[in-house]
Amino acid sequence: MIDILLVDDESYVTESLARTIPWQDLGVRSVYQAESAKEALQLLEEQEIDIVVSDIRMPGMDGLELIAEIAERWPNVRCMLLTGHSDFEYAKRALQLKAADYILKPVNDDEFVVSISNAVEKLHEEWKEADKYNQLMYDRKSDYTVLRNHLLHDLLLGHQLNGALVQNKLQQYEITLSVDEPAVLMLIQYSTPFDESDAQSASLMEYAVGNIAEEIFGGSFRVWCGKTPHDCLVLLAQMKDNSRKRYGAVEQPGPAVREQLSEAAVRFQEQTSKFLRSETSCFITRWFSFPEGVADGYRSALSAFFLNEQGADQNHSIHFLEEMVDRSLPAKALEQLHKPPTLLHLLESKQWSSARDKIHEVFDLLGRTTRSREHLYEVFLYVSNAFMYSAHKRGQFMTDIDHSAFDMLLDRSGIHSQDKLRGWAVSMLGKLESELSSTESSTRTHLVKQVQEIVEETLGQDTSVKTIADKVYLHPVYLSKIYKADTGESLSEYIIRMRMERAHYMLKKTNKKIYEITAELGYQNPQYFSKMFKKYYGMTPQEFRDMAD
Repeated sequence: MIDILLVDDESYVTESLARTIPWQDLGVRSVYQAESAKEALQLLEEQEIDIVVSDIRMPGMDGLELIAEIAERWPNVRCMLLTGHSDFEYAKRALQLKAADYILKPVNDDEFVVSISNAVEKLHEEWKEADKYNQLMYDRKSDYTVLRNHLLHDLLLGHQLNGALVQNKLQQYEITLSVDEPAVLMLIQYSTPFDESDAQSASLMEYAVGNIAEEIFGGSFRVWCGKTPHDCLVLLAQMKDNSRKRYGAVEQPGPAVREQLSEAAVRFQEQTSKFLRSETSCFITRWFSFPEGVADGYRSALSAFFLNEQGADQNHSIHFLEEMVDRSLPAKALEQLHKPPTLLHLLESKQWSSARDKIHEVFDLLGRTTRSREHLYEVFLYVSNAFMYSAHKRGQFMTDIDHSAFDMLLDRSGIHSQDKLRGWAVSMLGKLESELSSTESSTRTHLVKQVQEIVEETLGQDTSVKTIADKVYLHPVYLSKIYKADTGESLSEYIIRMRMERAHYMLKKTNKKIYEITAELGYQNPQYFSKMFKKYYGMTPQEFRDMAD
């Protein structure tokens, strides 16, 4: 509804208009009156005014000055001028000030109603366009959230992407980091003051912790925060432009930068504790060149977290990895892990036998060197990350392949035994091979089946390509392409067809009214539903029901 303000130093003019114009028919909810520009400005500060109709000739500030100030302070308010002077200069000045209309006294009610109707209609059009724009921006941001998450997981799990491609994606997804510059990774583990089975609360908690981290670290650094494949949060940070020029691509920034990180981490912990009742632990890596060093940094932070004895050091839960015991693998085993072709490459190219050989080579070398449980953690993280990445790229999760896939993340005693870890790695590789060695077509079939199940379960809700894509963690365009390639039918067409088939059944087998069926199938407009039904079956729903009877 619209709120309007009438301004004239001759109060009988505004009184007459307020009483005689059919405001409700025009879509106007409230009509306010003011006898001066000063009083009008006060009302504008107190009320949500949409349209101002003001006389030009008033003592003190006149109507032209009033609408000029309104244009500056409330640019979305539509202004109209009312005057008994048909001077062209007034009209010209009113046009310059972008007044919606210029009405002469004495006011003709019919003309006035037409002017107000036009102003109301234009406001509604502007609001509609604004809503459409905001929805587009929201959809764009939602898409970016999924795409950012995919890119982050690619980097964390070790997929080495071309630098130019990464830079292009960073700019496209509005991430402020830059390639070939020093970066630091902070792994954030936080407690929750509620039952972790509450998915909605967990999601809100994750969002809140991430927001606080971005706000605090963003004061001194360019940051990118997101959720990791291991259900932690990670923050990637680079120095802002005024600081980064002092450092090379791989040079370790000095004590001043470390102090900034430490102070920000302390503030972050204080804020999460104060506002979220959450205790956080932060594991901060050495600086590395972005994006090449992301995967190594992530593995080292995860290893430090796992080895922190379940947070025994609660009073000092900010950990700089450079101060912790060196957990690097013995040289030969480390060399074998990273020697091309990497395990990740072998899995991506489905060279299962070579992947199995590489795993055995790593453990054979490890068995001939002095090792510790830290080294076994490093091997576990490297191998499990490669497994996770390979599964994710095919639209699956490791827990889909084996429900006990990552029990070792919970029961770390299994990682203390080299033989047990080797057996786990070889077993998981076999299950991965069995699940993923089939053709790409069968992988699409699995995804198609999953999508069809989602459509069936959510047919009467807000079911769209985008909502389904979010549930299967794919971009809507990519999901549509896969679905059509496998079925020959677009996903949007499939959703409509399922709704029409459900409507066909309900019209034939139930006594529900047509408007009830319309609502149950998720349509807001019965006329649109009738049009779609006729397109599919050559008759309206009522005609079909009459024929069925």
